[in-house]
Order: sequence, then C-alpha cells, then structure tokens
Amino acid sequence: MNIGSTVVRFLSIATLFTISLLLCNANLSAPCKQNERQALLKFKHDLEDPFNRLSSWAGEGDCRNWTGVVCDNLTGHVCELHLAGYESFSMYFSGKINPSLLNLTHLTYLDLSNNDFRGIQIPSFLGSLKSLRYLNLSHSMFGGLIPHQLENLTSLQVLDLGNSQYEDVYGEILSLLEVESLQWISGLSQLQHLDMSRANLSKASDWLRVTNTLPSLVENLDMSFCRLYHIPGGIANMTNLKFLNLQDNYISSTIPKWLYMLSHLQSLILSDNSFHGEISSSLGNLTSIVNLDLSSNQVAGNIPNSLGNLFTICSTDMSWNNLNGSVSEIFESFSRCSSGQIESLSLSSNNLSGHLTDKLDHFEKLRVLDLANNSISGPLPPSFGNLSCLETVSIDDNNLIGVVSQLHFTNLTRLVEFQASGNSLTLETTPHWLPPFQLSTLVLDSWHLEPSELPMWLQSQTQLETLSMFNTRISGTIMTWFWNFSSQLEYINLSENKLYGEVPHIFPSSDYQEIFLGSNQFNGSLPLVSSTVKTLDLSYSSFSGTLFHFFCNNNSEPKALESLHLDNNRLSGKIPDCFRNWKKLLAVNLDSNNLIGNIPRSLLFGLLTLPQILALTQ
Repeated sequence: MNIGSTVVRFLSIATLFTISLLLCNANLSAPCKQNERQALLKFKHDLEDPFNRLSSWAGEGDCRNWTGVVCDNLTGHVCELHLAGYESFSMYFSGKINPSLLNLTHLTYLDLSNNDFRGIQIPSFLGSLKSLRYLNLSHSMFGGLIPHQLENLTSLQVLDLGNSQYEDVYGEILSLLEVESLQWISGLSQLQHLDMSRANLSKASDWLRVTNTLPSLVENLDMSFCRLYHIPGGIANMTNLKFLNLQDNYISSTIPKWLYMLSHLQSLILSDNSFHGEISSSLGNLTSIVNLDLSSNQVAGNIPNSLGNLFTICSTDMSWNNLNGSVSEIFESFSRCSSGQIESLSLSSNNLSGHLTDKLDHFEKLRVLDLANNSISGPLPPSFGNLSCLETVSIDDNNLIGVVSQLHFTNLTRLVEFQASGNSLTLETTPHWLPPFQLSTLVLDSWHLEPSELPMWLQSQTQLETLSMFNTRISGTIMTWFWNFSSQLEYINLSENKLYGEVPHIFPSSDYQEIFLGSNQFNGSLPLVSSTVKTLDLSYSSFSGTLFHFFCNNNSEPKALESLHLDNNRLSGKIPDCFRNWKKLLAVNLDSNNLIGNIPRSLLFGLLTLPQILALTQ
C-alpha cells in the first residue's frame, strides 16, 4: 500500500468536507420576499385553523421556516405550499381562500387536500397562478361548478380534484363538484395526472374526446363515481396511460376495443358499471397490467386464455359477473406465466365450475383467494396447505366435498380470514392440534366437524372477531373457556346445532355486538346481556324462568340492544315494566312462551313502534 497517496486522498476528502461545512454555514440562501410573506399572512387570516398548525406563520420571521412553506434557495420566492389536512386525526383547515395567493407568482406546487372548505366554490383566481405544475384540492369539500379558468394553468402536470363529496340524511354519498363541459381541460397541454373522482360529470359528454387530446396524459386518469353514462368507441390516443379508473359509473356497453390497445396500462379499474358481452382475447395485449378490476358488471362467457400473456399481473378481480368455464383452466392460464407473482385472485359470484387444480402451490405469492358463490366441485386439494402467503380465503357457497384435515393448513402461518360456508366439507383435527395461524374471521357454516364438538384449538385464536359455525352438527355443553377465549369477538353464530346446558353469562370481557345461539337445547334461566350487544338470538331452545331477571337485574347502564329474539322457549310470568335502560330496542320476539298478563305501556309506547314489534305474546 502507498501510504503517501493514502494520506493525500484523506487530506483531499477532509478538505472537501471542510469546504462543504463552510458552504452550509455561509447561509447563501436568499431571504423570503417581503410581499410574499405578507401574502401568506393574509392567506392565513382567512383560514380557520383549529389546531393552530400555522403558529409559525407570525411576526417578522423568515417565511422559509414556516410550516408547509418551501422557498427557492437562490431567489427566495415561495414556490411550494404543502397544506394538506390530516384526515385520520381530523386535523384540517377550513374557511376561505384569500386571493393574496396571486402575489405568489412563482408558486409551482399547491396542496390543500384533505381539508374541509364546506362546499365553497374553487376560487376562479387559481387559474391565474400560471406557474403551477401541481394542484391538489382533493378530499377538501369544495363545491359547485369547477371554474373553467383552470384552463389557463398551461404548465400544470398534476390536477387532483377528486373525492369532494358529502353524505345526505339518507346515507347516500353525493357529489359536490360538477361541470357542464370539460372543454377547458384541452388547454392543459402538460397534464400527466388527472383525478376528478366523485365530481358530477353527467353533463360532460365530451369527457373522453377532451382527455384524448392530451398526449401528455401518461400517468393517471381517474373518473370513478362521476355519473358517466357513456364511453365512446374508436378513440385511443392515450396509449401511454398507466392508470385508468372508471369505477362506479353507469356505463352500459361492451368493453371498448380501444381499451385493449393501452399496452402501457398498469392498472385498469372498470368495476361497478354495466359492461356486458364477452371479454375479448385482446385482453392479452395489456402486457404491462398489474391490477385488473372488472368486478360487479355483467360480463359473460369464458375468461380468454390470453390471460396467460399478462406476465406482470399481480391482482385480478372479476367477481360479480356472469362468467363461466372451468376454474382449473383459469388457473392453468395463470400458471403459464404469472403464477409466481399473482397476489390477489377474486372470481366470486360467477358461474365457474370444475375442480380446483392440485397445483395450487405454484401460486406461491397468493395472499387473497376469493372463489365464493360459484359451482366449483370436488375436494380442496392438499396443495392448498402450501400457500404460505395466504391471508384471506373465501370459498363459500360452492359444491366442494371431502375431508379437510389439519394438513391443509400446515404452512398457512399468515392466514387471517377463512370463510368456507355452504359446502359439504368435513374438518378432521386431532384433539391437541395447534393451528399455525391467528384468525380474525372463521366461517364454517354447514361443515361437519370431527370430533363433533366445539374445537379445543379455538382457544388459541385470541384475535378472533367473527366466529360462525351455524349448522355444523356440533353437540355437548359449552366449556367455560369458550366464553372468554377472545376479547376481540364481535360476532358469534352457533345456531342450528345440538348444544345444551346452561349459559352462565354473555361474554362479559368482550365487545360482542351480535350473538346467535338459537335452535339449540340450552336450558336454565336467561343469561344477562352486556351493554355492547346489539343483536341477541336465543330462540328455539329451552330457557325457562321469568323475564324479570333478564330485563331488570344488572340494569344500571344503558343497553345497546336493538334486536331480541327469545321466541319458542319456556319462559313464564309477566313481562316486567323496567325498560328505562333499553331505549335502543327496536324489535322483540317473545312468541311461543308461557307469558301472561299485559304488555307494559313503556314497552309499547315508550320504546317501540307497533310495526317494529315482531311478536310479544301468543
């Protein structure tokens, strides 16, 4: 080693480092312009800032140090304003947009997203900020007509006006922004990203013709939830577009041929429309596609084999259509090219048939598998147990048969949701089996369990939120551990089984909201209900005793119960008059018991309206 040269290199590096420090400490950046600082203070004055996020905007301070303000280091001009709200913390600005912004003549970036401007119109003077390259007003509750003056923003590359909406008294989501024409967009010759989701574009029949004039539109076009009724054919100049979202409109047509020509598309979302007809084999031309969503339409016929040409696809959703064909052939198409990278496959609610392939383990990255509500038959192949990335499985309402053993779950360490009701499957496990997963949802309705009792392995599922074993032919008493094994449980359904014995209480340590234990053989007195339960079904059993214990004991806190079903039991005595803390009760069924006396006036007229009473006495 040449020690001399090493020393020289070290000294050189040290010298450069020293020079860098001197430059950093020299504070060569130009100060904030006085007129622009005053413009920002006027802008702040008209904003409502309940969390005082702009506390740094004060006095004679240099606006380069103010929250959300970015200045050009060389000129000192304000060039960016980052003033997005924090939706998850309800931290947002409201008020008005002061025209003092016009003094920020070098502003290239303006982000006011995720705020609440309470339906005020987008100021037309924003169209005079001709240096803007980025404008984001999404999720900020602007309303009225979108000003056509935005056409003057000829340097704009990103325009995001999406998701300004409100919820009416009936819970319907309504648009705030609307347009009569989109002709003004044709002037935005540099535009690469356009998001107008949830704006009312029902009058903008020119939407595609206009956007098609923008060769710069290469990134994103989002017109989801826009009340579009028509998608013209024969237009396809946006050949470099990467993301296209037309979700939840009223488009009724076949899938236009020009869509299959967008070979640079990475995401195509056409869900929740009325597209019909068959999927063209030209689907295979979308060779860059990563996410394909055609769900909730009326598309029919077979899924073309050209699906196998989509080497980059990771997520496919064609659920809720009229597709038919063999499920094994669909998996075979995927296996030719993309089985190793497909992460999400949703084909539920179609007319698919055939058996599942025994080569499922080729889909090693699969996280979501949804094949519910088809006519798929045969067994669940053992290779299912090798899908080590699986998180969500839904195979409800098919014609699957055979035995599912613990071997089918050997490597499913990431499994969180397993829904498989409505099949003819049998689950066989050993008494001391310890599953490798922690579920939040388990639905095994109409399965047969071996042994036919509540599985001991449920004790290990401490994160379970939904448990449904309706009509699984399980019998015996419910062990003490069952009432407390998961503090996360919100929904439980053990109806239509052969469980018997007393129910000592209703899960006092959990946040149960819906409990269905009807059509069993429980006896003894009614259990007390916790304050969180909204629905309770204990019908068609053998509960006895009076209702006083249930309604009047432990009655110190208001109850959330809305629906109560105690019909077809052996309850006796009078209906007590103690409903002070049951004010949310909407439906009660006490039919087919041995109750006597009158219905309390507080129940009839204080809490319930007559149409809401299913049956109180017989």
